[in-house]
Amino acid sequence: MLMLAKLFSILILLTSNSFTNEEDKNWELIWADEFNYVGAPDSLKWNYDLGDACQLGCGCGWGNNELQYYTKDLNNVFVKDGKLIITAKKESKKNSKYTSTRLISKAKAAWKYGKIEARMKLPSGKGTWPAFWMLPEDNVYGGWPRSGEIDIMEHVGYEPTALYGTVHTKSFNHGIGTQVGDSLVVIDMEKAFHTYGIEWSENKIDFYCDDEVYFTFEKKSNNSEDWPFDQKFHAILNLAVGGNWGGAKGIDENIWPQKMMVDYVRVYKMKK
Repeated sequence: MLMLAKLFSILILLTSNSFTNEEDKNWELIWADEFNYVGAPDSLKWNYDLGDACQLGCGCGWGNNELQYYTKDLNNVFVKDGKLIITAKKESKKNSKYTSTRLISKAKAAWKYGKIEARMKLPSGKGTWPAFWMLPEDNVYGGWPRSGEIDIMEHVGYEPTALYGTVHTKSFNHGIGTQVGDSLVVIDMEKAFHTYGIEWSENKIDFYCDDEVYFTFEKKSNNSEDWPFDQKFHAILNLAVGGNWGGAKGIDENIWPQKMMVDYVRVYKMKK
């Protein structure tokens, strides 16, 4: 029986590897940060959004009444032991009570269609709001939400096992309560690394966690108000504090600092 069990395990492993290799044949890696260095994030790959957004004319708090001041200081963002670490701290900076970091690939790298994913471990506690998401590089159809937004991974600390994937467009956005998305229960997302990603084509966007697709947004018309996802988008990694969603159940003042850890970010294109 022991020998049969071993043979069965080997068969399962070979089948699994064969499936993974078959999947890999469909995709070609075109951009990645494996974070295999030490210090500040790679300046050839990442820029920063800085401040509390008051200067952007969209209201302080990045349009969501968030409480953090974004910096590029090494005490808020650092690469070590093969991981990118974004740390939100309870400390005053200008008019904000917290500091954190928002990394963007804008003006460094942007993509139209493909497979975009990150392997991450998330912070915990009421008031945390980590996200891995995308915004248009050039706002072809105008400012938000006309040119769209793709929220690959969002998590709020007061729902410790909930993963959210969402799209925003002129027709579908949280400003008018019509955003389109779904959620998945991931019981250990604050304790273990998971891979969060999308597979984005000219007709749909699939959202997945590890190997499970849990939400698909399909193109229903050529109207940009419904489908602005035919232009290049850049990637964003950030850890917000509070805000309309992250702070909806209050903020635990005793949990800080909190860390969002990223093992890698990878972008693939479909092979022809």
